[in-house]
This record gives sequence, C-alpha cells and structure tokens, in this order.
Amino acid sequence: MTRKNLILVGFIILKFILQYVLISPEYDLQRDEYLHLDQANHLAWGYLSVPPLTSWFSYLILLLGNSIFWVKFFPALFGALTLLIVWKAIELLKGNLYALILGALCVLFSCLLRLNMLYQPNSFDVLCWTAFYYFLIQYLTSENKKWFYWAGIIFALGFLNKYNIVFLLLGLIPAILISKQRKILAKKEFYFALILGLILILPNLYWQYSNHFPIVHHMKELAETQLVNVDLGDFVKDQILFFIGGLLVILTGLFAVLLYKPFQKYRLFFTAFVFTMLIFIYFKAKSYYVIGLYPIYIAFGSVFLSQILNQGWKRYLKPVFIALPLLFFIPMYEMAFPNKSPEYIVAHPEKYKKMGMLRWEDGKDHHLPQDFADMLGWKELARKTDSLYALMPNQKETIVLCDNYGQAGAINFYSKKGIKAVSFNADYLNWFDLSIPYKNLIRVKEYDENNEELKETSPYFETATIGGQITNQYAREYGATIFVFTNAKIDINKRLEQEINEEKSAIIHD
Repeated sequence: MTRKNLILVGFIILKFILQYVLISPEYDLQRDEYLHLDQANHLAWGYLSVPPLTSWFSYLILLLGNSIFWVKFFPALFGALTLLIVWKAIELLKGNLYALILGALCVLFSCLLRLNMLYQPNSFDVLCWTAFYYFLIQYLTSENKKWFYWAGIIFALGFLNKYNIVFLLLGLIPAILISKQRKILAKKEFYFALILGLILILPNLYWQYSNHFPIVHHMKELAETQLVNVDLGDFVKDQILFFIGGLLVILTGLFAVLLYKPFQKYRLFFTAFVFTMLIFIYFKAKSYYVIGLYPIYIAFGSVFLSQILNQGWKRYLKPVFIALPLLFFIPMYEMAFPNKSPEYIVAHPEKYKKMGMLRWEDGKDHHLPQDFADMLGWKELARKTDSLYALMPNQKETIVLCDNYGQAGAINFYSKKGIKAVSFNADYLNWFDLSIPYKNLIRVKEYDENNEELKETSPYFETATIGGQITNQYAREYGATIFVFTNAKIDINKRLEQEINEEKSAIIHD
C-alpha cells in the first residue's frame, strides 16, 4: 500500500472513531431517527416525510440487528465516502500530498462531524452533491460521456434520498448556459442521462401523484412553521461556521475556479455556486441545506494552495493552513456535539448562546440545543409505556396512540413488548392496523398545562387514569403524559378511521 493510501485509510478510520466517541451514552437517538428506522417496517416508494431511500438503509439496519452501532455506522460511512470523493477530486486535479492532507483535514474537522452523527437523509445528501460535482469535474477533464450517466444515477439516488438536490440543478443549469461549457447541452448523452435519472425516480413521482403530492403539503407546513423563522443574518453566520477551519480553503477554491488559468475549464463552478446560494437565500432555506455545496470547493482550494505555497516565504504558511482545521475543532468539540451532560450545558449557557446553538426552529432560545433536547427522554417513555402495556387486559386489543412521530417511533424502537405505536402525525398516519378490534387505549400526549385529555376521553371508557410522565426536565418531551383507558364503550376503530380520513383530506386539500 502506498504512503498516500495509508494516510487516506488513517483519515477514514479516524472519521469512524470520532463519529462514535463524540456522543455521550446518556443521550438516546434523536427524534427523526426513530421515524426513519420505523420505515423499515413499512417499505414503500414514498413517505409523507421523506423520499424512500432512507427506508432501504433502515431495512438493512434491521437485518443487521437494529443496534445503535449500525444506526450510527451508516451516516459515518456516508461522511467517510464524502471525504474519499474530495480526496479523489484532489488527485484528479493533480494535487500533491500536501493538498490531499489539507483537503482531508478540512472535510474531517468540519460540521460534517455533527451532521454525520445523526441517522437522517442529510449525510447521504451531502455525499450525493459532492459525488455529482466530482462526476462533472471528471467530464470536464476528460470529456468522457460516461460521466453523464454516473451523474444521472447519483442525482436520482440523491432525489430518492432528499428532494434538496433539485437545488443543485437549479443552480447548475444557468451556470452552464452562460459558460463556454454550454456545448454540454448539445450532447445526446446528456439527455440520455436525464432520461435515465427520470426513469430511476419515476416510481417515487408516481407515488407522489397517487398520494396527491404530499410533498406540497409538507413544504407548505415547513414554510409556515420553520422557514418563516429563518433569519438571513443567522443563515450567513452558519455558512461561515460550517467549515470554519477550511473557510480560507473554500474561498481560495472559489477564487481559483474563477481566475486560476489551469482551472479555466472549471469556471462554471463559480457561477454555479453563486446561483445556488442565491436560490437557497431566496427560498429562505434552512442553513444546513447548503452544506453539500462546499466540499468540492475544498478540493479546488487545496490544489490551488498547494501550488502557490511552494514558492518563497509562502512556504511557511503551509503549516498554518494545516493547523486551522485542528484549531477550530477545539471549540467545536466543546460545544457542537452531545458529549457534555445536559446539566453542564444548562450551567454554561453563555457560550452556547453566543454560537446560536440554543436557538430552535421556533425562533426562540431554549436551555439545550434542539438536537440535544431531542435525544433525551425516549427510553424513559418507552419503558413506562411498556410497563403500562404489560398490565392491560387483552394486550392485542390495545392501541398505543401518540401525539407525534418521535413518541411513536421511540416506543416502537425500544419496546420490549412488541408495541406498534401509531400517531396521526407524519408517516404513522398510513400505518394504522384497523383489522384489530381495539378495546383499550394508551394515549401519549405532549405536555400542555391545560390538557383535558382525561376529562374528554374518559366518558368513552370504563376506566381512565394517568399512567406516567416523562420526568427528564432537559428533554424536549418533558412532561409528556401517558393516559390509560380500558374497555371502550364505543367503536374505537370507527373513530380512528374517521380521524385518519380527516387528516388525509386535510393534506390533500391544504
């Protein structure tokens, strides 16, 4: 094995190690992870929340035993592959060993460490953006038309993972049109690749059509509840922080594709960056949607710097650029990962607030970062629900109904009693089993000081009681209450079916 390959393997091994050690054992999985893992039990070509690709990885995790190790393995793998592609892009651009090490450090010690700690579509999304741009570089370098097809395949996979990759095309197409590379649009292979990509995503498009395009409802709800709170200043600040250790390398990469003569054929990458960023800003996208845009520019910047730092006094700057990602990782290690206890974070709010980490999607500051609060209380909820379920008469005729997908998914993941909790929220709306004649109800409700669930629901059952609450004060679900109702006096299934139809109708007509 060559020296370069040994160093590459070392970076990849370090990547996996970091992804496992940067999370304290006192944290559970994050809310979204439970939903994605539960999709393995309901395979389909589409979901209300995300495209289908994540469910395929979830099914593989299920086959491997559904352990936390494998849940963490796949986002770490996608992050390692992103690093690998940047490495290969640097080699393609004729970067030396210094360029390879610089690029690898900028990718490794970046926001990808935080992104890759969660089992969500975001890690694979960044991988697809990076791979697509790499295939474009391959084509511009060799003009081998096979790279059109590779780009079409990776775009399709990206689309089946997260619709966010559409923004890549929206920014790239006008960049091609105004560049000398517009001749690409005259190649028949370009259109064959588009057709190939369309064929691959067609099953999901048909699913969207058959289900009245729930993505439209999802985007409208997202815009009304979360994107409306996106602040341009915070958006820009996040872009700086995402790759803060490699920021100079990225800026240098943008300069290089615009003005560095050996990179003249890649000039469209500059305008593609500008167009894509403007589109994200126009649509008030969440700041992390943009992360996939940056890694490829680390490759350009690393190669350019390796050339200009070889002469005169500039050689002394080489260690500086190597050191920056490592130095900026120190404060990142202290704040960006759930490696500190909730008690510690609550006791030191000033530095977390200064970095904007206590600001949630509702636009308000809270005690913990949102992702961290979303990783607490779930085992407690599942354990208490299991205990109550075990005491129920006719357990098979007992339905566990939750307020949100996080509650339902966590109970299903941790349950030792084989509970299949459901909710009228997100994909669980389609996962009710109404073939069972339900007689009992375990109802999990989010905390509300004016909650009247017991008063409103108890008349329909012979017995009603409060079975427990989430007591972890740092959990986002703190105070969530478990109500227990037995021996229904009404037809529960009929009421459930009515509610399901109303929710689906709301999605269709919203």
